[in-house]
Amino acid sequence: MADELKGKRVAFLFTDGAEQAEVTEPLEAVRKAGADVDIVSLEKGEVEMWKHFDKGDKIKAEVAVADADASDYEGLVLPGGVANPDQLRLNEDAVKFVRDFFEQDKPGRTVTSWPSLQTDLRNAGADWVDKEVVVDNGLVTSRKPDDLPAFCAKIVEEFAEGKHKQKVAA
Repeated sequence: MADELKGKRVAFLFTDGAEQAEVTEPLEAVRKAGADVDIVSLEKGEVEMWKHFDKGDKIKAEVAVADADASDYEGLVLPGGVANPDQLRLNEDAVKFVRDFFEQDKPGRTVTSWPSLQTDLRNAGADWVDKEVVVDNGLVTSRKPDDLPAFCAKIVEEFAEGKHKQKVAA
């Protein structure tokens, strides 16, 4: 895992309350594979991650989501956590950024997640399944921190393939 993502750009979108391991482990895997990474948040500046229910480390967001453009990226990572997704889904710019990935045929619709989210995801139109990692048309999802090794390997593989961006250009 050294150059699979060389020349590719990946966005990590999250805000305060993202689960620290679900930020740092995928971030390390994508960077180790050679990708350029932008930390995107609701605003530029420090974002506080969480370790379960305790405050964790801070990381700097270089890009405000209002200024981010999905067409600039080959991949998007949305780390989990309890507070993070609730804040993101209430922000119009964050929702638009994620929707733009979908409209550019970058993600899919069959997903997995922490089990408590399955009803929300099904109500939003997703086909929810209980598996360690699920890939659907470039969208890679996992359930929990224990799934991170499989998740990290799969995002690097999917971003490296780059098929989804090529389909948009065609």
